[in-house]
Amino acid sequence: MRFGRQGRNRWPARLALATVAAATAVMAAACSAVPPTPAAVSGTAPVVSATAAGAGVTQSPTPARLPSASPSRARATPTQAPTPSPRPTASSPSAAPASGTARLVTFLNRTAQTIWVAASPDANAPLAATGWVLPAGQSVTITVPNKWNGRFWGRTGCVFNSEGTGHCETGDCGGKFQCTGWGSIPATLAEYDMDAWDGMDFYDVSMVDGSNLPMYINISKGGTPDKISPEGCVPAGCTTAVDCPSALQVKVDGSVVACESACARFGTDQYCCRGPWASRADCDPAKWPVDYAAVFKKAEPYAYSYVDDDATSVFTCTGDCDYRITFGITP
Repeated sequence: MRFGRQGRNRWPARLALATVAAATAVMAAACSAVPPTPAAVSGTAPVVSATAAGAGVTQSPTPARLPSASPSRARATPTQAPTPSPRPTASSPSAAPASGTARLVTFLNRTAQTIWVAASPDANAPLAATGWVLPAGQSVTITVPNKWNGRFWGRTGCVFNSEGTGHCETGDCGGKFQCTGWGSIPATLAEYDMDAWDGMDFYDVSMVDGSNLPMYINISKGGTPDKISPEGCVPAGCTTAVDCPSALQVKVDGSVVACESACARFGTDQYCCRGPWASRADCDPAKWPVDYAAVFKKAEPYAYSYVDDDATSVFTCTGDCDYRITFGITP
């Protein structure tokens, strides 16, 4: 599900490929995953269903070992839609489903810092809100309409005034608490296409543009076995902080706050898998001058580490599916 810098225009083709692969998997194995700063934040910000996450809250990674994020294909400089940002309120961010069954999505913060969760808007299946405050050790549950197609991500280092205007060090939404666009990169993404084909949701964690937080997704309710453990593990490994090379580090006041992808940082056709490198045969990190995709894949083996990383990165859920998105590394 490629929405970001490395190619939002190629998303329909990616979905088609993922759909075919998912259909094959469904026939063969009953819905398995597709192959393998000083001002205070406004007190009126919509913190919804906030509960203590309990024991096991992990310390956020130190600057040298950065949490991972999700990249995507060639996209122009991130921009925000011109519509004004609504003022933060304490109302619930749930919305009536456009059709079918709405999903409950719970965000869980297992880092030691506050995260400002963001969502991209979808005019065809609108959310009631697109920004939430998620303190360390807390959870927030929202209602997502059926057919919603978009992304969630975490913002860090944010400061907003009472009008919902401010700035975030990573994942910023044009200075708005309530997002009206896609947000800035690098940021780890949870990408969704609800009820996209034959009653299936398609979802993934993407670090195609880079990473600002560790993230993993679990199915909390649904008709498909969860391929990722509640601790963020798969057979290939568990969720760890991105060990970001110096060439990809994004710093604020001397501290590393994010890890940019090779495509976003260097912008070459080869790293971005475009032009003469656009085919799947040629879009191969093993052929890159440096296999930077391996850095992200090591940290989150289930996530997109480059644009054509479909085989181990796209998942599906059939039935009345709810989800939990965890920010944090494996305890």
